Amino acid sequence: MKKRMTILALLLAGAVTLGSYGMVQAGQEKREVPVAGVTQTLAQVLKEAGGVQAQTADAVEELQSNAAVARMMEPEMVAEEAWETAEIAENELPQTASEFADIAVAQVNHYVNVRQEPDTESEILGKLYDKSAATVLETTEDGWYQITSGNVNGYVKAEYVVVGDEELARSVGTRLATVTTTTLFVRTEPTTEAKVLTMLPDGDDVVVTDESTEGWAKVSTADGDGYVALDYVTLSTEYIHAESKAEEEARLAREEAERQAAARAAEEARKARAAEAARAAAEQEAARKAAEKQEVKKSGAGSSAGSSSGSSAGSSSGGSAGSGSGSSAGQSAQTASSNGQAVVDYARQFLGKPYVYGGNSLTNGTDCSGFVKGVYAAFGINLPRTSSEQRSVGYAVSLSEIQPGDIVCYSGHVGIYAGNNTLIHASNEKTGITLTSPVTYRSVLAVRRIF
Repeated sequence: MKKRMTILALLLAGAVTLGSYGMVQAGQEKREVPVAGVTQTLAQVLKEAGGVQAQTADAVEELQSNAAVARMMEPEMVAEEAWETAEIAENELPQTASEFADIAVAQVNHYVNVRQEPDTESEILGKLYDKSAATVLETTEDGWYQITSGNVNGYVKAEYVVVGDEELARSVGTRLATVTTTTLFVRTEPTTEAKVLTMLPDGDDVVVTDESTEGWAKVSTADGDGYVALDYVTLSTEYIHAESKAEEEARLAREEAERQAAARAAEEARKARAAEAARAAAEQEAARKAAEKQEVKKSGAGSSAGSSSGSSAGSSSGGSAGSGSGSSAGQSAQTASSNGQAVVDYARQFLGKPYVYGGNSLTNGTDCSGFVKGVYAAFGINLPRTSSEQRSVGYAVSLSEIQPGDIVCYSGHVGIYAGNNTLIHASNEKTGITLTSPVTYRSVLAVRRIF
C-alpha cells in the first residue's frame, strides 16, 4: 500500500508540472499519457482507497475540470495567443506627439481676425498677427480652426494659418529656460566642474540655443553663451499671441498717453537746453563787455570814444547775431529732436556709473533693466523691472526702423538705442554704464518703442 501511494504521489506531481502532456513511468517502460488520463486514474484510485483518500479524489476531479481548457490546447495555439497579446500591448503604448503638432502660425500680410463662431459674419474677438501662434483645439468641416492664443479663444480660417510645421513654429518662437532656483550658475561647459560664466536670479529667463547635451541646455546671456543644468530650469517655447479687442483698445490708449507724456518731456528738455544755451550766451556777453570796459580804461579818453563806438556797433551786431543764431539753433534742435532723443540725452549723463546686479540707482549702481527703468522714470513712464518683462512694453518696431530712445532687448539683457548704431546700457561690472557698437553685437530679440 505504501509503495502504491508513493507512485500515486509521483503521478500527481507530474500532472501538475507537465505542460500539455505528462510522462508516466512504470518499471523501465515510458509512455506519453494525456494529463486528463493521469488525473482520472488518480481520482479513481483514491476513491477506491476510501477515507481521506476518497476526499482527496474530489479535489483532484475539481483540478481536472478547471485545467481542461489548458490541457486540450495545442502548443501552437498557446504561442499564437501570446504573440497576439504582445502585439496588442505594443499597439496600446502611448505615442508621444510633437509639441508643435497643434501649433498654428499665422501667415498673412498683417493679421487674421479671430471670430466667435466659424463664420465670416460672426463677431470679431481679436486679431492673430502675422507670425503669431495659436494652439488648435478643433478642426471644423468647413475650413475653420478653433484656436486659443493668449486671452483669445475663437475661430480662424484655416487658409490663413499653417499647422504642425515644426520648422516654421521654431522660427517664430523663442525657446526659453526659466530659472527655478534662488541663484543659478551659468557655466562655460556642461559640467559642474566648469568655470562660472555668470549668475541668474530666480524667475529670470534666457534664450536656449542648444538642447543636445543630456542634462544641460546651452543658453545666451549678456556675458556670452554658457550652459545651465536642466534640473534648475523649466523649458518652454514663447510665441507672440493674438491680441483681444480689449487688449488692442488698452494698448492704443496707453501708447497715446505715453506719446503725450513723452512729448511733454521732450518739450521740457528742449526748454531746459534752450535756457542753458541762453545762460551760457549771457555769461559770454557779460564777459565780453567786462573785457571791453577794461580795454577802455587802458586806452584813454580818445581811444575810449572810438572803442565805445566800435563796441556799440559790435555789441549791437554781435547781440543781434547771437540772438538770431540762438533762436535758430533752438528751432533746429526742436525740429531735429525726437522724444527718444531726449531720453538718450538724459541717459548719457550716467555714462561711467557702476553696474550693480539688482541695483536701482542710476548714480550709485544699477543693472541693465534697472538702468532702462530709471531713465524712463525721469519722463514719467513706469516700466517693469526685469529684462524679460520689458520685452513687452510699448510697441514692436523692426531693427531697420530703430530710432534713438528705442529699447533693445536681448536674451537676459536690455539697453537703449543711442543712435549711430550704438547702444547705451548697464553692461557689466567691468565697464559699468557704457556705449557699445554695433547694436547687433549680440542677437537682438526685439525692439520696443515707448514714444
